[in-house]
Amino acid sequence: MTRRARLIPLYLVAPDDPDFIGQTRRLRELLAGEAELADPLPLGAMLPEADAVVFPQMVGEAYRHLEEFRRLGLPVLVLTSEFGTMAMWDWEIISYLRSEGVAVMAPYSLDAAKTACRALAARRELRDGRFLVYQDDPGKAGFQPGIFRRFYWWEEECSQRIGDKFGLRIEKRSFQELGARAKAMADSDAAEEWASLRDRVPLAGVGDRATLSAVKLYRAVREDLDKENAVLAVGINCLNESASSDTTPCLAWDLLYTEREMIWGCEADTVSMLTKFIVHRCLRVPVMMTNLYPFLMGQAALQHERIPAFPQVDDPANYVLAAHCGYLGILPRQFAVEWKLRPRALAIVDENATAIDARLSVGELTLVKLGPTFDTLSVVEAELTGYAGFPGSDCLNGAVIRVPNGHALMEGLPSHHSVLFAGHDLPGLELIGQIFDLQVETIGG
Repeated sequence: MTRRARLIPLYLVAPDDPDFIGQTRRLRELLAGEAELADPLPLGAMLPEADAVVFPQMVGEAYRHLEEFRRLGLPVLVLTSEFGTMAMWDWEIISYLRSEGVAVMAPYSLDAAKTACRALAARRELRDGRFLVYQDDPGKAGFQPGIFRRFYWWEEECSQRIGDKFGLRIEKRSFQELGARAKAMADSDAAEEWASLRDRVPLAGVGDRATLSAVKLYRAVREDLDKENAVLAVGINCLNESASSDTTPCLAWDLLYTEREMIWGCEADTVSMLTKFIVHRCLRVPVMMTNLYPFLMGQAALQHERIPAFPQVDDPANYVLAAHCGYLGILPRQFAVEWKLRPRALAIVDENATAIDARLSVGELTLVKLGPTFDTLSVVEAELTGYAGFPGSDCLNGAVIRVPNGHALMEGLPSHHSVLFAGHDLPGLELIGQIFDLQVETIGG
């Protein structure tokens, strides 16, 4: 499946205009990795299937063809400068078209133009693709059902809304069957696989049996993916239904991302999977999912993580502790400044299970998540200030995050699961919002 946007160059005057020809050629070169440009057509022509139209040249004729712009039915990109951006002289026309209801995107940097192209391609991938999740009776049985039955991502309404908005299909398979199939694999086969991996996967205290179990589950998921097309992400209800397996999929998620950039889903959280897919495909940034424990939650958060107190900070109301399964959360090695596979930290999973202990770089950090109606994208521009661990607790290595306004965070968060990505890129997220028809809501900024 191609990951390049399909763009149709449109002209307003003539296809043989030297400026139009030269700029179209430049755009093919500048956007070669992110877009494929079809043969140019005149504005008003019947259009083949595409992700967007692009105007390499803007002239005053645009004012006299408003109805043709309105009938396009595709997103409109304006990239008229030799640098792959809008030219400053375009503002008049762009303002006019927008005021008349035409959705025009006018990136003012080449990076933004590339982000737009990646977002357009991702939108098509979602329409043609599916997420694969392994679960049997989520939230109704298994461990801690009183907690897990509250989660929206397992509701049929959630899957239906995802399908209605993005065209994405959620395919469900049995975790019990997957776990049994993995467990039945021969140790010799798993050992042979591990021999090819051991030099690349740092271990800390993980025994042979636990290692082989992790490799077997990875092989079982990989075998399923090898038989399928258009799977964009895969998740497992690994905590609530952990009795279905003698291990956790942490190593599998790391290896599958390394090999094929497969997005992963802890707890089969399809909303987090979808948020991660969109952010990673469009912005190409390190991305992950974790739990948020705002310091303002007090004992309700401390008790869940079995820690005596939050770390000492200068302004506790504006801090969050981020942790999942004992550590920061699933983070592929490519994204981490420190990374080890360790024995499980949580009692909820099999004693043979493993967990990833990893760290993102300290510095600028963004918290982002799709809202439950899939028409909003909540954004918090934050800072990862350091890490804190509590021996004997469920937070052995969590991230300490400063947010602009802790009280606004408490009111605005759509979930305890949040997607984190390194850095700040609000303009990029707003461009994604335009393409996916999402209202970007900044919290506390």
